Amino acid sequence: MSDGAARVESRLAGKVAVVVGGGQTPGETLGNGRASALLYARAGARVVVADRDRESAAETCEMIAEAGGTAEPYQADATVAFECSELTAHCLETFGALDILHNNVGIGAHDSGLTSVGEAHWDAILNVNLKSVLMPCKAVVPIMRERGGGVILNISSVAAIAATRMIAYKTSKAGVNAMTQQLALANARFGIRVNAIMPGLIDTPMAIEGFSAARGVARDVIRAERDERVPLHRDGRPRMGSAWDVAHAALFLVSDESGFVTGVVLPVDGGTSVRIG
Repeated sequence: MSDGAARVESRLAGKVAVVVGGGQTPGETLGNGRASALLYARAGARVVVADRDRESAAETCEMIAEAGGTAEPYQADATVAFECSELTAHCLETFGALDILHNNVGIGAHDSGLTSVGEAHWDAILNVNLKSVLMPCKAVVPIMRERGGGVILNISSVAAIAATRMIAYKTSKAGVNAMTQQLALANARFGIRVNAIMPGLIDTPMAIEGFSAARGVARDVIRAERDERVPLHRDGRPRMGSAWDVAHAALFLVSDESGFVTGVVLPVDGGTSVRIG
């Protein structure tokens, strides 16, 4: 899929967005966080790209600058309350506002089924995938309440509702969905909208490089296997989505076009979740 440059201009003009997890795992394709940060900037937002890996965040910002946008890298661990508070303060000091919070952090390495998953891996996945949503929201929501509104978008996974052997990842992403709905209801009266996206099989470095390394299988083999699992055909065959598919859905949910949408958990999965039931 193309990046759809002609469709996004000025949709976020005057907005300031913080993309948490806006760097990415090294690889051949774009990650969801980086693609969303690029698209937000192209739509007119000024973007703070936050990541535990400052170098990766800076790479995203360089790509934004090369395309004529405005972005600032920031190093932060999204599971640490103090660092999230400092991130919020930095955004306000740098750009004078904070309109959009996009939470994109997630891990799933070493996950497996009930009888195989290790306690340390369970703890790590639940800790990162839930606290990386909770802590940025705790830092940002008071600011948004004071300002009279804002938008929060959490990146979950279709694994939350679809069959998977990854018990910790599935449980954590189901928790992200529940947290999204609770935050949406609790903050609706403050004019804050909170939604989530559940990506399905997406061709991102985290997915392809991760499974390739874990299984010792070539990337093209992993891609072919994942393509065949997608119900939706493109160009006459089943194909995974790209990070741009997630980014365009994200742009809609953080823009004023979705101004009456809150508490939604949107699958972006080529029909994978339709198979449930």
